[in-house]
Amino acid sequence: MDHTLRFILGSHYHIPYGVGDDEFEAAYNRNLKPFVSTLYKYPKIQATLHYSGVLLYWLEKAHPEFFMLLEDLVSRKQIELLGGGFYEPLMPLIPLSDKIGQIEMLTTYLRKHFGKRPQGCRLPALAWEPHIVGPLSTCGMSYTFLEERQFILAGVSSALIEPCITEDQGKLITIFPVSNRFKEAFAHKRASFVLEDWVAEQDRGDTGSRENALSGNGKPLICVFPEQIFAENRTSEAAELRFHRFFEDLSAFESRIEFTSPGKLFKGLQGLKKIYFPLSQEAGALSEERASNPAVRQLLIDYPEANHIYAKMMFTHVLINQLRGDKSRKRIAREKLWKAQGLDAFCPGIYGGVCRHSIRKAAYKALLEAEKISREQGSFTPLVLHFDFDLDGEGEYLFRNGDINCYIQLEGAAVFELDYLPKVWNYLDTFAPGFRRTGFADYLVSPDLTFEDTQEGVLPGIPSGFAHRYCGGEPFELVNLDKEHEQVHFRLPVHPGLPYGNIELEKRYQIRKDTLKVTYVLINRGTSTETGTFIPSLDLSFPGEGESFVRLVQHQAAQRTLSPTHETEGTCITDTDGITFEDLRNEACITLKSDFAFDAWILPIRTPCRIKGELHRLYQSTCIMPLRPFLLEPGDCLAVEFSLRIY
Repeated sequence: MDHTLRFILGSHYHIPYGVGDDEFEAAYNRNLKPFVSTLYKYPKIQATLHYSGVLLYWLEKAHPEFFMLLEDLVSRKQIELLGGGFYEPLMPLIPLSDKIGQIEMLTTYLRKHFGKRPQGCRLPALAWEPHIVGPLSTCGMSYTFLEERQFILAGVSSALIEPCITEDQGKLITIFPVSNRFKEAFAHKRASFVLEDWVAEQDRGDTGSRENALSGNGKPLICVFPEQIFAENRTSEAAELRFHRFFEDLSAFESRIEFTSPGKLFKGLQGLKKIYFPLSQEAGALSEERASNPAVRQLLIDYPEANHIYAKMMFTHVLINQLRGDKSRKRIAREKLWKAQGLDAFCPGIYGGVCRHSIRKAAYKALLEAEKISREQGSFTPLVLHFDFDLDGEGEYLFRNGDINCYIQLEGAAVFELDYLPKVWNYLDTFAPGFRRTGFADYLVSPDLTFEDTQEGVLPGIPSGFAHRYCGGEPFELVNLDKEHEQVHFRLPVHPGLPYGNIELEKRYQIRKDTLKVTYVLINRGTSTETGTFIPSLDLSFPGEGESFVRLVQHQAAQRTLSPTHETEGTCITDTDGITFEDLRNEACITLKSDFAFDAWILPIRTPCRIKGELHRLYQSTCIMPLRPFLLEPGDCLAVEFSLRIY
């Protein structure tokens, strides 16, 4: 056997849609520019690059000189540019037409700017499902890449991994194996040491090695995307030196390494085995919290916030498909939709992903812009839909008018989406690990619960140490849906045995233009007196926290007073007629009023989020908890009304 090693050096880089320019600029200066400019000095080393469309678009605008360098490397055939989905979507999760549209969008972009149509592509996170073969083939992609471990899951021996073909519904594509062994070795050793080990294995004829002969040509092949050379530099070493050393190490083995590209190799491949790959079982690239994950779709179970973006994406996809006659509007709406399909909206990822406020907000903004385009121009007739929006087998109640979307679920009869369309903003987009936060999720709690208790974590979440009933987690019953008057009426039956389990709760929603009205009736169905505090909690997600983002105004006895939005640990307001939040970035206001003077606890919701290896505590939303003390004799009832106006 010829012991010359055919070596495909891959480089993948993506920055999520929704992060700031400063993070793009940091990645450019620390990694992208040093890597490509250093590669340029080593003309014998070929590389296969995959940059997401999000990143390429930013580079084109911010650093056109970088594009010129890439063009030069393409023209001298030193690099091959791979295609894929423009916004780095998780392919298994998006509809067929969007798969094709995203791939064609990046293909067109690469052909326009670099004069060459990509032959192959890289799947985001290497996430695989068999049905992906069809759209890849339809879009002219001849090959893609999967990790060696995915070959092993398909039943291939670890000693026999080589390129193969796979098929679905009569469509074929070639799959190159990405070496886990070399990727892990490069992460912990200098390239020179890794290659010395490989040479020693080959010279002593180690047949247990994972490097295998290509069918038909007898030369071993390694394909590796060594992401660790792009890792944030944890030392004072300059990036240029790091990449220079890497390429210098590779060059020292040029007598044993033949640098090549998948496009060049593809032309000579023959006699490849056919393999059917199962669903991706490894999703380590999707989450730093797990070494492995079940199938990619498990992300929608693990992260309810991701599932909601997914459901919103599918709903918006249907709305766009219903557009008739205006191809331009339909195309623009689809491109807005694609912006929301990036993998980071569905998993944590290295930039924080779904845990990160700005990434989710960017996804919702794109989805709401697409929804606005899909609506008939000129006027929109308000309507109420009973529809399984979140794809859980249970119908939700969707109020949609000209300015507001208000979506209500049976669990807790709570609002889980509140969109203000003039500012394309979802005010109920928030995040909390293991606890889906919603609007008007109700508590019945002991009267001795204090504001200080909430600061210690008793609320929000599942209270402990106090008598309580978390109505926001219980299934309500539908009493009546009045589509004509835009009303829906729910009931929470008694549950003897629970604290406050003898209290029946009725809840009615009504929308009028820019105002959501919520009416409660608490009825004591038991035989003893019930005393406590009723708290309908509401999470509002603003662009950020602090006086540069939000101002809080109290309404008291016809006066308006300015209060801190929330201090580090929250704010307690007493005896107010209403509260207005001035959203300074969106130039919008939200006013909460009631039919009685009330106290309110206001708490910032912050959660831990890991970004590029560093742990941050990020703002997610502001929790407002108006308080209504009650004392109900058997058979007594108490009516409480709130209104929430967005303008």
